[in-house]
Amino acid sequence: MAERPLYRITFVHQGNRYEIYAHSVGASGIFGFVEIADFSFEDDTSLVIDPAQEALQREFAQIRRTHVPLQHVLRIDEVVSRGAFKVTPIDPANSPAVNIVPFPPASS
Repeated sequence: MAERPLYRITFVHQGNRYEIYAHSVGASGIFGFVEIADFSFEDDTSLVIDPAQEALQREFAQIRRTHVPLQHVLRIDEVVSRGAFKVTPIDPANSPAVNIVPFPPASS
């Protein structure tokens, strides 16, 4: 039987950069969103427990599928093996969003 594809999805949410793994990624039924489903967590056989990884597993534990706005997705890669789920804060000084001006500009 063929192995199911595994995807690493990197996206931005609330000032953080998320890197998660899932077996199903595609266009959402909700216009302008990417649907991510069938999350793939690491096995619990390791003796070392990463608190950040554990917090993400709890955050996504009861979620069957999530819909991420298309403009928040940075990258989707099909990978051979799973890594750790990660959340890293985004440095506002290096973020391209710092240079975005809302349209129409706010009147003074």
